[in-house]
Amino acid sequence: MGSLLLLLLAAADPTPRTWTVDGVKREAVIVVPSDKPTRLVFDFHGHGGTANHAARAHALHTHLPGTVVVYPQGLNTPGQITDPDGKKTGWQGNAGTQGDRDLKFYDAMRADLLREHPTISPKRVYSTGHSNGGAFTYLLWAERADTLAAVAPVAAGGGLKIMPKLTPMPCLHVAGEADPLVKFAFQRRVLDAVRKVNGCAADGTPWEGKGKRFVGKDGADLVEVIHPGGHEYPAFAAKLIATFFQRHPAD
Repeated sequence: MGSLLLLLLAAADPTPRTWTVDGVKREAVIVVPSDKPTRLVFDFHGHGGTANHAARAHALHTHLPGTVVVYPQGLNTPGQITDPDGKKTGWQGNAGTQGDRDLKFYDAMRADLLREHPTISPKRVYSTGHSNGGAFTYLLWAERADTLAAVAPVAAGGGLKIMPKLTPMPCLHVAGEADPLVKFAFQRRVLDAVRKVNGCAADGTPWEGKGKRFVGKDGADLVEVIHPGGHEYPAFAAKLIATFFQRHPAD
């Protein structure tokens, strides 16, 4: 309890931040620690979500001292499962769609924040996200692998065009066996593909009381966190993601 209180006290409040990308105003809420940060983490909300809700509900920054945590805000986007007319917020599903607006947004945020915080190593940048935000994390893995140290999608999977582009990278994936939207059978196929990409051992070992770790080639481990729930962001997810990122610097 004492260590958690210290983290909460050390974590600054999320504050708004804007960028202009291809003439479009893009928004995020960002948490900058009082000490010199050494990591940069992006946490992408799900379809229909908001940056403010992700900051409150995930609260990833409360588990990551010394880290700039960014909760970006998506734009109205057609959903791959629901909302085909794009009336809700979200993230592009594949490279080349929506003019790559969200890949460009990530590029702009990453470049500016690394410049503003020179104590952050470019090899300690991470991405996580829930649902559509997790799918966008898979897209970042496919299209921006050289800019990331590790990824942690939640209740998500990579699309057919994304998976063949993946290269070895540490990955923690949280999946609910009763997920009614991103079916567990699909997520299972994605996990099996990631194991192959990462050159993982066939057998896993228990990890942090919740997951199973499959040792990958050259540190590209896969941690599977399978729970009996559905499509929600589990309360335990943020702490596990923070632990995984802290243990997987690329430098």
